[in-house]
Amino acid sequence: MVQPVEERLSTCFSIGMQPAKTMFDKNRKTKQGGFSLIELLIVVAIILIIAAIAIPNLLRSRMAANEASAVGSIRTINTSAVTYSSTYPNAGFPATLASLGGATPCTAVSTASCLLDAVLAGGTKSGYKFAWTTDGNTPSVGYSITGTPVTVGSTGQRMFFSDQSGVIRYSATGAGATSASPALQ
Repeated sequence: MVQPVEERLSTCFSIGMQPAKTMFDKNRKTKQGGFSLIELLIVVAIILIIAAIAIPNLLRSRMAANEASAVGSIRTINTSAVTYSSTYPNAGFPATLASLGGATPCTAVSTASCLLDAVLAGGTKSGYKFAWTTDGNTPSVGYSITGTPVTVGSTGQRMFFSDQSGVIRYSATGAGATSASPALQ
């Protein structure tokens, strides 16, 4: 037979046992730890505001870094082209951008002169595509190189141009840089 609750409690007290507290005990005061929903929402809102301020600056910094890398790459290509033309005077300037590169380990020949790393000789680096054009003569006495952003406004804003003169020029629109464009200062 099941004893009523009062009898069970009195039995517990008589032998020195404490009654078990239930989660429905209304007389028990509990204090919950942690953060309230409002506090958490305020913290999330502050983080989102900081992110909204920081992300555009991060994107501008990345574009500026890509543009600086493109200018450095064009300088490297110009130097490599002059080295190539002095090393292979019968060819003049190289016929392709790939002719300035070569696979590792590299043995220098006129079709793979080992002057550029494989990434730059492939024509794309740091968000810019590089296009090589020659005058078509043998030996070649002229060339031009352009660096165009892969995605204008995202990987870079300006297009760069250079030729055998070694002067680097730019177009602020991201397209159409030529020998008549303003020189990079």
